[in-house]
Amino acid sequence: MDRPVTTLFMLMSVDGKISTGAAEELDVDRDFPRIAGLREGLHQYYEMEQATDLWSFNTGRVQAKMGVNTADMPAKTPVSFVLLDNHHLNEHGVRYFCARSRQFVLITTNKSHPAFGVSAENLHIILQETLSLADALAILKARFGCGRLTVQSGGTVNGLFLREKLLDFVDIVVAPVLVGGKDTPTLVDGPSLQSRDELDRLGVLQLLEATPLQHSWLRLRYRVIG
Repeated sequence: MDRPVTTLFMLMSVDGKISTGAAEELDVDRDFPRIAGLREGLHQYYEMEQATDLWSFNTGRVQAKMGVNTADMPAKTPVSFVLLDNHHLNEHGVRYFCARSRQFVLITTNKSHPAFGVSAENLHIILQETLSLADALAILKARFGCGRLTVQSGGTVNGLFLREKLLDFVDIVVAPVLVGGKDTPTLVDGPSLQSRDELDRLGVLQLLEATPLQHSWLRLRYRVIG
């Protein structure tokens, strides 16, 4: 395979929501610790997250929402981060990930991205005329030796991975809560299928493991087979 083996690793509600609502200020990382019945088991997700691949894919939008554009500079980690971003990260956010990452790879179609003004040995930029996740993943493997990649992006980008057949495994931690709301981000968003001719773009899964966790939490692991 000319790209990394990919695993979608996400925290979601029982009804598939990856946020606590549609407003920008709502976020599971900030909100779940405040809610009795959820906070007691939340640590299990973070413990599993620490054991994921040493290459991690995310988006600038998600990271900006988490505050990296103003956060204090972090300690170096053994993880290499790959971010898809056109305009959400500022220069501070780019430097934040240079400080945090073993290797930091930015994928962008923005020729004026602030990252072009940052000089760092571990910063690498994949500039594309139009976004191609398949091409970017091939570069990650060929140029940087990325063999396995954990995907933790938002629902829209998760949808691109799904529709372009770029997911190999799905690893979901399910929180015991129903969030609801048609505008709340879900595990996989993006354009809906419009005809039966498109049904081959579904993600058909083979269950590998279903593990009940403490405090009514659940872990589901699948192989993508179609």
